[in-house]
Amino acid sequence: DSIFFRDGVRRIDFVLSYVDDLNKEWEKKLERRKEFESNLQKAGLELETEDKKESEDGKIYFVKIHAPWEVLITYAEVLNIKVPIRENDIPSMVENPLDCMLAPLRLPEKVMHPEPDYFTAPFSKEKQELYLINDKSTFFSPSMRNRIVNYILTRCPYGTEEGKKKFGIKRLLNNGTYSAAYPLHDCQYWKKANDPNCDNERYTLYMEWARFLRFYKEQPLDLIRKYYGEKIGIYFAWLGFYTEMLFLAAVVGLLCFFYGLFTMDENMSSKEICDPAIGGEIIMCPLCDRECEYWRLNTTCESSEYSHLFDNVATLFFAIFMGIWVTLFLEFWKRRQARLKYEWDLVDFEEEQQQLQLRPEYEAKCTQKKKNPVTQEMEPYLPITSQAVRFCISGTTVLFWVSLIIASMIAVIVYRLAVYAAFASLMENTQTLQPISGLLTPQLATSVTASCLNFVIIMILNFLYERIAIWITDMEIPRTHMEYENRLTMKMFLFQFVNYYSSCFYVAFFKGKFVGYPGAYTYMFNRWRNEECDPAGCLIELTTQLTIVMAGKQIWGNIQEAIVPWICNWWGRRKARNNPENLYSRWEQDHDLQIFGPLGLFYEYLEMVIQFGFITLFVASFPLAPLLALMNNILEIRVDSWKLTTQYRRPVAAKAHSIGVWQEILNGMAILSVVTNAFIVAFTSDMIPRLVYYYAYSENEDSPMSGYINNSLSVFQISDFPERNKP
Repeated sequence: DSIFFRDGVRRIDFVLSYVDDLNKEWEKKLERRKEFESNLQKAGLELETEDKKESEDGKIYFVKIHAPWEVLITYAEVLNIKVPIRENDIPSMVENPLDCMLAPLRLPEKVMHPEPDYFTAPFSKEKQELYLINDKSTFFSPSMRNRIVNYILTRCPYGTEEGKKKFGIKRLLNNGTYSAAYPLHDCQYWKKANDPNCDNERYTLYMEWARFLRFYKEQPLDLIRKYYGEKIGIYFAWLGFYTEMLFLAAVVGLLCFFYGLFTMDENMSSKEICDPAIGGEIIMCPLCDRECEYWRLNTTCESSEYSHLFDNVATLFFAIFMGIWVTLFLEFWKRRQARLKYEWDLVDFEEEQQQLQLRPEYEAKCTQKKKNPVTQEMEPYLPITSQAVRFCISGTTVLFWVSLIIASMIAVIVYRLAVYAAFASLMENTQTLQPISGLLTPQLATSVTASCLNFVIIMILNFLYERIAIWITDMEIPRTHMEYENRLTMKMFLFQFVNYYSSCFYVAFFKGKFVGYPGAYTYMFNRWRNEECDPAGCLIELTTQLTIVMAGKQIWGNIQEAIVPWICNWWGRRKARNNPENLYSRWEQDHDLQIFGPLGLFYEYLEMVIQFGFITLFVASFPLAPLLALMNNILEIRVDSWKLTTQYRRPVAAKAHSIGVWQEILNGMAILSVVTNAFIVAFTSDMIPRLVYYYAYSENEDSPMSGYINNSLSVFQISDFPERNKP
């Protein structure tokens, strides 16, 4: 279980693996590997190959890579890596008097701050005497070392094919020359390493952070940053901060829900609907043509009582509160991010460093070169005409998929209209359904089944579009890694925004608005009569839709994130269990884990931002949404940390000083959320009509809302029904 070469001195910084498959490509792959490994050695890296006979299945070769001191200091200067020059002697902040109360939530100091705080400066080979170099083998942390080796691997050439210079490990992985490339974890997650010099950071992370029983503890952000790099560290800092802020929103939402629960019996509207002398005497027009009967208003008694849970005065207050909460969340996060930037030495880390690093794919595909007017160097570039064609294809593809979502939503609406009549006649004519007919109205039955169908369609479209989005972003050939990620983010977010929220927008703002009136109903495609809202309003249906899609997405997300990798790893390791543990080497153990790809974090952010939309855009219809999100996020932090620490290969460390383009997306959603919640209160809930009645039409001073139900209805002579509408 060693992370060193056979000599026990040189540390393994990276591992490459390949399988000797004797097919027609075999000679070509062998030639590429020889050339590539020879060029790596010319770049100063040291290699050691483990023969396939040594591997557990007898098929895989492993190439272990070590970066010696000379290589590390050369590339530390190239990558502008900051290193310690002196220990920080600024006294720490004054003790917080509340610290003793928060002690149960704290982690040990050694876990929270694994190394002292230093003053740092970018590394320079000429000024080595200025830095705190006590031990050359540990001066650069393992995450810095794997970042340097990865930088060399992505730029190392391996020959010329079809007149083009070929380079980069990514291309070699794509064409099957190598099967994997990864840095090693420092030890097993469930036990410490035998080597006394090992930091056992993975074990510490597992014990103190990645177990669910630690859900109430703070996160060891400095240790996460040290082990996985700043990019992953900042994601967990954001997720933790978002979860902390959700606690306040969840408490206020719960209070609003309890207000609705305790005032249910005082709600005048549902009292009148349930009263046999009022609601029992009001006969309503059929809800569908020919199949449906006339019905009494008091049959919707129970659903009108439940709608009061979410459609009450407290909901209005909660919508205003969430408008303020979302602004505070974003502003406080900017503050927190600025603090992390300072603490993690990212203040003068410019994105330009990354922008100057061209993607190897861009350099390989752009054969034409032109002089950069700033640097006066020849650089590859993509002609304007080629860019325009690629953007046209990309834009058309995205529009096609967005229109596909809208088409699927129309199909779900047609389903709602088509099955509504079936549910209505079934519930009227089936005796076994009579006991629950008060609770399970035809509207609710249609809404629940349509929401479930909609959720299944959402998941299928998501699965297909993910692959399309990556393909069209690759086709655009973005210049830098950052540009690539931003373009993919915008495409995926636009699609998922329409995919997840379109059905909620339909129920909130369109359903029941274009029904017409008895004798002149409006029809979809001249065939299906447009559906009406429940007599108690559409808000309860929006709540149902939101609950099913939001809860379903969270459950499915956790299954995908935790259970699927665990099953894959269990299946991969089942053969290895037959061998003694001392023959199952560290590089083989890590090889059998899942890959946390370059888009691993992208999917984590996307999942959380979509959830953020659910709790801000439609929160006026469902005050319990922040509570659901809080419970999910407490689980999410531990699931993400568990899978990263135990189920995935160690990702290559990467720098980032912010959450990037996601900040702009969150700002846009915050502005939109104020508009959507105002519209829900104004158009979807019964708040405005009630207030108008209260101030303009109410005649009973003792009970101002009595008579509201009768006032909100119109009278229709059934002799005026056309033939197609008559029951």
